[in-house]
Amino acid sequence: MPAPTIPANEASRLVALQALNILDTLPEERFDRVTRLAKKLFNVPIVLVCLVDADRVWIKSGFGLEQTDYPRGTSFCGHTILENDMLVVSDTNEDERFSDSALVVDPPNIRFYAGYPLTVSGGVRIGTLCLLDVVPRSFDEKECDLLRDLGRMVEQDFIALELATTDDLTKLANRRGFETLAHHVLTTCNRMTIPASLLFFDLRGIKQINQRFGRAEGDRAITVFADVLQRQLRGSDVVGRFGSDEFVAVVVDLGANGADEIVKRVRHNLDVLNGYNNRGYEIGFSVGRIEYNEVKHTSIACLLAEADRVIYANKRSCAVAHEHIAQTGDQVVTHLVNDLKPIDTQKYSVYQTKAYSKSQAASPRI
Repeated sequence: MPAPTIPANEASRLVALQALNILDTLPEERFDRVTRLAKKLFNVPIVLVCLVDADRVWIKSGFGLEQTDYPRGTSFCGHTILENDMLVVSDTNEDERFSDSALVVDPPNIRFYAGYPLTVSGGVRIGTLCLLDVVPRSFDEKECDLLRDLGRMVEQDFIALELATTDDLTKLANRRGFETLAHHVLTTCNRMTIPASLLFFDLRGIKQINQRFGRAEGDRAITVFADVLQRQLRGSDVVGRFGSDEFVAVVVDLGANGADEIVKRVRHNLDVLNGYNNRGYEIGFSVGRIEYNEVKHTSIACLLAEADRVIYANKRSCAVAHEHIAQTGDQVVTHLVNDLKPIDTQKYSVYQTKAYSKSQAASPRI
């Protein structure tokens, strides 16, 4: 049996799957309800809700099959997620992709398969709702429509899980979602000895924009930054929004120089947008980097706690700079530092942003 190909968006697909925090969890009635209904409606012995992990297919809900997972390389579902619509195999013995599959030649001796690819936000397909039978059978358009409807019920349950881990404004992961994703990514980094860094971004002046231009404009500035940041990251990276003006990202297999390049691209794109939009303010930020150390950072919580300390220290230093401006009237007290500077010999670094005096308040940089 030819193994299913790996989709081009595999990295982002796995990130979306891990964000649901559903793999290897206990059965849930909301999924069992659908598989139970499908078994009755289609009169088939086996119905499954499957999730396609990196190297296995894990069964979240099912009737008629004892095992809880099986290899992705010999699965029907690995092929189904490559389809834009459902995959129907009326007789597996007549389909060269599956005729010699272990699921066909050995028990349960599958002869019929129909699978609907389950899709979540971003258009990534993470699994299937599938029907299996031990005898060949036809599958007409009305039955296809019915299976689609049931599949969309499962997708709605996935959306509910996503909303619990997603920031409403930016659609990035919230703190809960980020911690789940980052845990999976860092575990993989440990296993494969891949370097990782945590970047933490602090937007400037959101409170002042809200006060001067209204909250809608402040929200716009936040979403613009979130979009620019996300576009500079890869599918294997993890990004989230923690507070009104704080964003974090775990970037892997880049090293310090690669992480710095991401920061430079973000800053360049914002500078272009600031010049083009001319909305009475500029979007700006300060950013720090912590290099992940599996010995020092025994959990994602430890890594984030260190980031919180650095963010707080950086905010205090900026507050002092602005107080100096207010007292002395200096036009600019600090300039953008192009190269990261180590602070207190710890493995983190901070960019400083421009600070402006009251005379420049007409176009504050945030």
